[in-house]
Amino acid sequence: MPDNGVPPGTLVMLVLRVLQGGPLHGYAIAQRIHALSNDELQVEEGSLYPALQRILIKGWAKAEWGVSETNRRVRFYRLTAAGRRQLASEMDDYERMNAAIRTVLRTA
Repeated sequence: MPDNGVPPGTLVMLVLRVLQGGPLHGYAIAQRIHALSNDELQVEEGSLYPALQRILIKGWAKAEWGVSETNRRVRFYRLTAAGRRQLASEMDDYERMNAAIRTVLRTA
């Protein structure tokens, strides 16, 4: 059975990237990552909500209460300017690491 978990160290980056498109609530964030990954990545609640809490504490997003499309009271998360800067930094780090791994795989 394949592991559909998010690769270690990438959840915050993926959440920030999805929030770049506009405010979303937690379930919608998980669904968006799943859909954008062609159903390859599955974000579990047990990982998502602690990550969202860390993101809020760091000031990379703000949250406010609202009503979901299913008429439920939910917290909507919105990216901040600091979150946009963090996303750019994390994407740069990821690309650099990914390139290094590709080089090792190609040349070893």
